Amino acid sequence: MKRTDLFTSALTFLAFAFPVVQAQQGATCNSTSPCSSTYPCCSEYGFCGDGYYCLGGCNPLASHTLDSCTASPICENANYTLSDTSRILSNYTYFNGNASEYDWVIEQGSIINTTSNGEAAIALLLTENGGGTLLSSTRYVHYGQVTARLKTGRWAGVVTAFIAMSSIKDEIDWEFPGNQTTTGQSNFFWQGVIPAQTAGVTEPGLTDTFSNWHDFTFDWQPNSLTFLVDGNATRTITAADTTNNATGVVQFPNTPSRIQLSIWPGGISSEPQGTVQWAGGMINWNDPDYISAGHFYALFQSVSVQCNDPTTPNASDTSYIYGTNSSLNTPSIAFSNASTINGAPALIGMSTSAMSLWLGMAVVLTVGGLAL
Repeated sequence: MKRTDLFTSALTFLAFAFPVVQAQQGATCNSTSPCSSTYPCCSEYGFCGDGYYCLGGCNPLASHTLDSCTASPICENANYTLSDTSRILSNYTYFNGNASEYDWVIEQGSIINTTSNGEAAIALLLTENGGGTLLSSTRYVHYGQVTARLKTGRWAGVVTAFIAMSSIKDEIDWEFPGNQTTTGQSNFFWQGVIPAQTAGVTEPGLTDTFSNWHDFTFDWQPNSLTFLVDGNATRTITAADTTNNATGVVQFPNTPSRIQLSIWPGGISSEPQGTVQWAGGMINWNDPDYISAGHFYALFQSVSVQCNDPTTPNASDTSYIYGTNSSLNTPSIAFSNASTINGAPALIGMSTSAMSLWLGMAVVLTVGGLAL
């Protein structure tokens, strides 16, 4: 498919499948049209606001100033067992930036506890009316090795994804169109730039990704990016490989990123035709699996993180902050002891209409027993 179709699809998906309340009517933002001092933070969806708009995904280059966004929680080595939902916040609007309290936030959709082949996991759900589910880490990674143990969906048009996304749209992807359960697709982007030719590669020959657990990894280092399946390297890109021949700019992901797990509807009528084709066609909402369960799903068992920051943080460092561009193309990143806490909006004192609108954004974490 055309990469432009897929990128447009991704923006459409974020804007409509994962809606947010605009804190200032019509206040969109980008690097050439930053936010005002009144609503200083440019959210990951391109709208100005404050409160939780200043947390995960807040774009410092499109905000009022580089320090408008709250500092991003620093990377920590960890093995996250996702079936322990006590550290997953079900409504991201409650999150105040304290990564010591929660490891993950649900930005859209719902999850359920389940087992598969006797192993505990969570299922990310996708429904016709509710859309997909997006789970984001509260901590950032600035180089390192990240592995997700997962089982994909198996339905045409239903896409499973495991990615890293920075606040300025550096991106590393593992994606799985549901009708291709013996392949995985690796990809990367730099600051949201759409290349003339996609950097995506299909990795064939996997045992069925719906029926079998697989460990998918990206080993992201300052000068290279390696994709692995079950510990075996399938693809390596060096930073030098990404040099734009016309400009000489190295277009390699290089800014702190959140880990994101998702299931999303690529095969729906609102998506560009190229995206629908890439995702395997239109979703069949009459599929017996959907009729029986009331949803499609992807399973995630665990995520492991091994940090490899370019320099070693001090014991007092708690966060990453953006600084003045070190070149015309890349902002500087520094360790900081700046607080990552930013007050999330409180219900107390809200008007009835505002409260209704805010509650309408709520996402539900359902903890139940589902055997798959």
